[in-house]
Amino acid sequence: MKGDFLIGGIFTIHYYATTEQNTFTRQPLQPKCSGSMDFREMRFARALAFTIHEINNRTDLLPGVSLGYQIHDSCSSLPKTVQVALQFVNGLDTAFIDSNSCPKSSPAAVSGIVGETSSTPPISMARILGLFGIPQVSVYATCACLNDKSQFPTFFRTVPSDQIQAAALARLVKLFGWTWIGTVRSDSDYGNNGMASFLKAAQEEGICVEYSEAYYRTQPRSKLERVANVIRRSTARVIVAILASGDMKFLIEELAREPLPPLQWIGSETWITDPDFLQFNICAGALGFGVPRSVIPGLREFLLDVSLEQVLNSSLLTEFWESSFNCSLNGKSDASLRVRLCDGSEDLHALQNPYTDTSQLRNTNMVYKATYAIAHAIHGAICNSTQCDKNFTLSPWQVHNQLKKLNFTTKNGDLVKFDSYGDPLTIYEVINWKFNKGGTLSFSTVGYYDSSKSRGQEFRMSSAISWVGGHTEVPVSVCSETCPPGTRKAVQKGRPVCCYDCIPCAEGQISNKTDSLACLHCLAEFWPNSKRDVCLPKPVEFLSWDDTLATILTVFSIIGAFMSVCVTAVFYKHRTSPIVRANNSELSFLLLFSLTLCFLCSLTFIGRPSEWSCMLRHTAFGITFVLCISCVLGKTMVVLMAFRATLPGGNVIKWFGPPQQRLSVLAFTLIQVIICVIWVKLSPPFPFKNLKLYKERIILECGLGSAVGFWAVLGYIGLLALLCFILAFLARKLPDNFNEAKFITFSMLIFCAVWITFIPAYVSSPGKFTVAMEIFAILASSFGLIICIFAPKCFIIVFKPEHNTKKHLMSKVPSKAL
Repeated sequence: MKGDFLIGGIFTIHYYATTEQNTFTRQPLQPKCSGSMDFREMRFARALAFTIHEINNRTDLLPGVSLGYQIHDSCSSLPKTVQVALQFVNGLDTAFIDSNSCPKSSPAAVSGIVGETSSTPPISMARILGLFGIPQVSVYATCACLNDKSQFPTFFRTVPSDQIQAAALARLVKLFGWTWIGTVRSDSDYGNNGMASFLKAAQEEGICVEYSEAYYRTQPRSKLERVANVIRRSTARVIVAILASGDMKFLIEELAREPLPPLQWIGSETWITDPDFLQFNICAGALGFGVPRSVIPGLREFLLDVSLEQVLNSSLLTEFWESSFNCSLNGKSDASLRVRLCDGSEDLHALQNPYTDTSQLRNTNMVYKATYAIAHAIHGAICNSTQCDKNFTLSPWQVHNQLKKLNFTTKNGDLVKFDSYGDPLTIYEVINWKFNKGGTLSFSTVGYYDSSKSRGQEFRMSSAISWVGGHTEVPVSVCSETCPPGTRKAVQKGRPVCCYDCIPCAEGQISNKTDSLACLHCLAEFWPNSKRDVCLPKPVEFLSWDDTLATILTVFSIIGAFMSVCVTAVFYKHRTSPIVRANNSELSFLLLFSLTLCFLCSLTFIGRPSEWSCMLRHTAFGITFVLCISCVLGKTMVVLMAFRATLPGGNVIKWFGPPQQRLSVLAFTLIQVIICVIWVKLSPPFPFKNLKLYKERIILECGLGSAVGFWAVLGYIGLLALLCFILAFLARKLPDNFNEAKFITFSMLIFCAVWITFIPAYVSSPGKFTVAMEIFAILASSFGLIICIFAPKCFIIVFKPEHNTKKHLMSKVPSKAL
């Protein structure tokens, strides 16, 4: 069609091209298209013609200017595509193209080109056109490589690039939790570049690929069989297919030959909306992206309103007519091929083929938008606010520059705008293949994807998805099952990161989410629960009042204190008796008082440690025990001094009378008080949480503060006890009928034995048993003192009163030499 400005169109109306040789020169002629016609591509070509007619009938766009068009068939052949590109550049008419003849110029070159409908031919075409600034607006070429403006400066497209689609496919796979997939692609620029972009995006999303196979329809059948067998043997239940329609058809037919495990197909836009594949039930539940459907008012009427005169004036329409109605328009019929003559009764309205099917106007709408884009660019270059100059000498670079600035809306409401790479705004429909009531597959739009939205908000699902086999549950495709909380993932050696083992968290660690890469350590005062998915506060352990062991020790402590009080009462009642007076009653009462304090001070070790209880328990214990040992030491020294006083010339007793005894007890006790004050002042005992003794619980203890202070207190007690033991041992065989030194020796022997064994037991006892051992040592030594020293006296006072006389006490008994 002629016009003031021409728009070129190139479509893959046939899929094969043949090249014949000149009989005389043996030089190859130009390639010619062959094979059956693609009615869908024919609809694309007619959509271009419809859009030109619509634009020419408008008064607001290019008023007074008519557009013409030239439509060519690329045959999906690179040589043919290059031929057409050169024709567009030189403004040549194909009728004069011949290897042996000179070309003849046509009136004008094209201002822009709509097409191609695949990815590989437009690459060569765009390189040629870019050299001359002729803009090409593709409606199907999705290869991301075409974004390189240094190689393809004038390339634009109305379909999103593979890079955007690859990222969208990866996010779609991630959306449904699939981490173990297989991939198959066309072994072409479209498939290889698209799959490279997808694999990169999948890696970023944490998706692992079990296999990645490539196939092209012209390759040997053995390659197709090998790819099909890889798919059959795989463990991945999801397969992402970035395939051209022709390659996909070959693969599906091969897979249908043998039983195939249920596969969830994820498809690219080239085949996911192709109605030819709806016959294959193995694709049921397929999911993928399609360019949004649209309604083009008047297109269906234009497609069907074709007169026989128009058909005869166009070679493409002639072939279309003859193929559609299986008749001949050249006046010849062929009975052997059952081809009749066309008689004019043929009706396009009765046809049902891709040409007349306008229910899925997806890429047809891309042709519509691309044609309008070039028209608007021409309008911007030759028109001002009032009129257009149809005689304007229009440069293709001017159209290219105007295309970069476009921002308009078509009659059917679609926004047309290109970014710096020549790509359009990206909005996809999420297409799902569902079984309808008749049991056949059909397309269903279940959502939308908008790349302009923020991450996580790109998908907007509008209806339920039918999965593989018609199931409503999302299929599972993972190499390893999800690791539950309490475990971590450990990658299996030599396998992808999606293949892993679930290892329980180590002691003291947790993981509180699924598929944790590492376990987290609990804080020092926390410990994992049995499932190791949460940190719980560690139980606190100390010798509490409600503890059975504490109850037993408390009972013995009270019994001991009660015994001391009872003995005190007995001694006080018989304070004038010889046995009480003979054993230094003043020191005896002081000793009983100190023993009562010793029994009671053990109670300070029970209960939750605090600052005051920690200081009190150690200092009270140290001072009361020194007071006790000082009294015993005083009594021992009295016995020795009394014996020395009976010797000829002895005058020692006057140096150790009651005042001296009191002073010695006070002096010995004061030394311990000074030690305790220094200890408490410089580094006092303090409560602390022992986190090292047990991993799973906290031991509340009293820290010593200064170990030197603690051992100084114990050492001083031990020193006095040792001195007392030595003196008592020396006086054990003095010739008295009631020699108290023997009983003091036994008591000091018990005392020293208890505290000598206490030291290793104290160091090695765990937790609350350390405190229990200390209480036990206090009680055992206290009971040893009160039983050994006072039990024999109480026995005589209560049960042998006849022995409680001065005569009996002063009687001599034979004794052996010391």
